[in-house]
Amino acid sequence: MAQFVLADDGIEFDGQTPGQRPLGGVESSVIALMEELAARGHDALVLNKCKAPLDHKGVRWRPIDETPWPEAADLYIANRGDKLIDRMPSAKRTVFWIHNPAKYLLKWRYLSKLWRLRPAIIFIGENHATTYPKWAPGGDRVVIPYGLPDAFCEAEVLAETPPPRAVFTSNPLRSLDWLLEIWAKDIQPHVPGAELHVFAGAATYGSVGDKSAGQMEAVLDKARALEDHGVRLRGPVPKEQLIEELRQSRTMLYRGDINETFCLAVGEAQAMGVPAVVENLGSVSERVIDGETGFVVSGSAAFADAAKRLLTDDDLWRSQHLAALEQQRSWRWSQAAAAFEKLLA
Repeated sequence: MAQFVLADDGIEFDGQTPGQRPLGGVESSVIALMEELAARGHDALVLNKCKAPLDHKGVRWRPIDETPWPEAADLYIANRGDKLIDRMPSAKRTVFWIHNPAKYLLKWRYLSKLWRLRPAIIFIGENHATTYPKWAPGGDRVVIPYGLPDAFCEAEVLAETPPPRAVFTSNPLRSLDWLLEIWAKDIQPHVPGAELHVFAGAATYGSVGDKSAGQMEAVLDKARALEDHGVRLRGPVPKEQLIEELRQSRTMLYRGDINETFCLAVGEAQAMGVPAVVENLGSVSERVIDGETGFVVSGSAAFADAAKRLLTDDDLWRSQHLAALEQQRSWRWSQAAAAFEKLLA
């Protein structure tokens, strides 16, 4: 058994949060990784901004500013914040887990610590790893993709083809306005009965989302105004409900974003057997097998055409549905946890 300590100084959450409210991809991934490590017999401690101490599914959650830190750990995972990198100098090994494009590391407060301590930097995808220059300091550069939650990997083959219902489940600031324009002009008018269900909102991102709430609301207002065009604004929902909604969906439509480093939203949909249409932006092309589990396209015209095909061609939908179920859920948190175990000094 090894001792894993993960520190995070972002938003407030703990292991019970996913059952209480929507939660962002980074926080969901912290929970999933540490619970998997605990299930594998390790001592798993999270020091973060949780409200109170909590022992849940084998993981010890402790308030980061109110708890004495352990003197050592077999592996210390500093999660995204520069102030955390050097907090456990006696750890046998320190790694720095990042989730956003790495250009934000090119600031002295990061570079100085990365140069001095040289922790391994954990990227979540191949495209993500390219965002940190080769000349920049640090230790080993390791790619460990997010695992897919088991709950999204248990769907069975659908006996009946879903109605022409598309979903969007990402950040509304990531080209939802672009999608809404294409949907109203080039997709919905050509597909009888088509609906676009939008599961998005600031609540998913906690206090960080509060800072962008105004911008998000402006985009969501555009969605509300398109009800006559089949747009249904559903808001963010807990994972259990999202699983049920994806089971009733025919395709996921998401342009992608140059700053997207993994896109758990598309990964979850693909694991559920939902074909996706994306553009080749950021990391989203790593989530979709072009022509097999969805389409990776270039430009709004090609995007609209692929969406219409999936919403109307039952044979195409079924072949991609089966391919997604077969090929897109093999990397789960057990595999990701095993990759973290290999980092033990």
